[in-house]
Amino acid sequence: MAASADLILYNGSIYTIDNDKSRAEALAITGSEILIVGTNEDVKAFEGDNTQLIDLKGKMVLPGFFDSHAHVSMGGAEALFTVDLNDCESQQEAADAVKKYLDDKPDIEVIIGVGWGNAIGTGSGPRKEILDNIVPTVPVCLYSEDHHSLWVNSKALEIAGIGKETINPKGGVIERDPVTGEASGTLRESAMNLVINNIPEYTVEQYKAGILFYQKIAAACGITSVHEPFMRNGNALDAYSQLEKEGKLTIRYRNSLFVDPEKGNDQVEELIAEREKHSSGTYFQTNSAKFFIDGVVEGATAYLEEPYEHIDSHGELVWDTQIYKETVARLHQERFTIHIHSIGDASTRIALDGLEYAQIKEEPFDSRHAITHLQLVNPEDISRMKKLNVVAVPNPYWFMKEPSYYFDIEEPYLGKERAERQYPMQSLIDEEIVAASASDYPVTMNFHPLNAIQLGVTRTEIGKSGDHLINNPTERTTLENMIESFTINGAYSLKLDHLTGSIEKGKKADIIVLDQDLFKMPEANIHQAKVLLTLFEGKEVYRDKEFTVVPS
Repeated sequence: MAASADLILYNGSIYTIDNDKSRAEALAITGSEILIVGTNEDVKAFEGDNTQLIDLKGKMVLPGFFDSHAHVSMGGAEALFTVDLNDCESQQEAADAVKKYLDDKPDIEVIIGVGWGNAIGTGSGPRKEILDNIVPTVPVCLYSEDHHSLWVNSKALEIAGIGKETINPKGGVIERDPVTGEASGTLRESAMNLVINNIPEYTVEQYKAGILFYQKIAAACGITSVHEPFMRNGNALDAYSQLEKEGKLTIRYRNSLFVDPEKGNDQVEELIAEREKHSSGTYFQTNSAKFFIDGVVEGATAYLEEPYEHIDSHGELVWDTQIYKETVARLHQERFTIHIHSIGDASTRIALDGLEYAQIKEEPFDSRHAITHLQLVNPEDISRMKKLNVVAVPNPYWFMKEPSYYFDIEEPYLGKERAERQYPMQSLIDEEIVAASASDYPVTMNFHPLNAIQLGVTRTEIGKSGDHLINNPTERTTLENMIESFTINGAYSLKLDHLTGSIEKGKKADIIVLDQDLFKMPEANIHQAKVLLTLFEGKEVYRDKEFTVVPS
């Protein structure tokens, strides 16, 4: 007699994303695993006296979504414990938000804010004086929305010891007054650390609160697995470990440890020890290592083959190239998966040089090394990615001509020709490169995968239309490819494809129910589909209030 299921979903439109991309109408779950996928009749044999039944009435079922690059602990803590600047449209509005925050917390010792847009300080960043007028005696540290720039007041510069004679650190920029040469108030890339290293870090409890905050939102978006890069703080790592022990993680995390360009190979043993500390967790592990090669276009710190249009600069290369190559090779030897931030075309070439060097110097293994962002990539480097078996981690949330970025920053900074060939996607797929999509939360605040799936198909800002607004139209891809990028490809990138990422017998029951079949919707409406139910290993972690289950 067949074992009875704990839960059966039937009369559905189930897109399994198995090797055959097959469809089914029912599935059964026992414990944390999928028991069977097939027809209603196939699954009915597993119904028992205590089996819960859900009549899907034609609704769509997908595997749980992956976010292959999201700063969960940092973004969650910021959402709860900092000044929110995301809606500020000018430097004055941001300063006013700081003033209100200070009025509410008059005894605060340092003010942290997040979210000012680079468009409020194009060409050069915002200045310290506007903050000094409001807060002269307390350090003010305001992160840009991309977290690659820091706007500070004079007090923050003072505690960091930044003066006229302070030189730019490797890979960083201290913006200066063109007349006096004094620091003007904006720090880019590694220069931010001069201040950050002198202000308090979030506590373990604050990080825990932030992770739980994120999980609640992510469950409503159907996200069941995440890669968090840039784990460099013991408090954040401890927060994850404690939440795992407390049974409070409702997402599977596979995270990257930050590789410091100032330490090179000297930090490898420390990284190995840190990886070992988190190697046995069911839901939280640190199996990979994160490199920053360059910065971002909006800060003019992405590293480009040809100089920017608005300044005489190629951007900022964070690493010494030989030290980078040797460090990659050593971590490859130690069986770390490498995760690389690269925005510019020159940066991606260098990133691939390091991965190629590692594979020549050391025996190849199933590494699944990855490069994320990939804003500008030369066609020959896309071919190299395939040759080196590199996973691409693009950010389809950015595949649009958003006015304050594309027209005010990207086109003027890069020039029209480069701006029009940003963010390859179909080119990666044509080369059979595994593309695992990501949000880069909190850079992308609204990180719902359905938004990105639509943008990958249309490459047009949601709610807008017109051929002139399509971002690099030759890179539009199919709905099937976009769904795979948020499911089985994400699982592959994190070496979890044996466990999840598709709806198959024996895999974990990470499953979402949508109110509509995405394949039957207009492309421009995909973002309107709603997640009704999210199951993580068979346990309900989210249910829409309108999704009621009527006993059969």
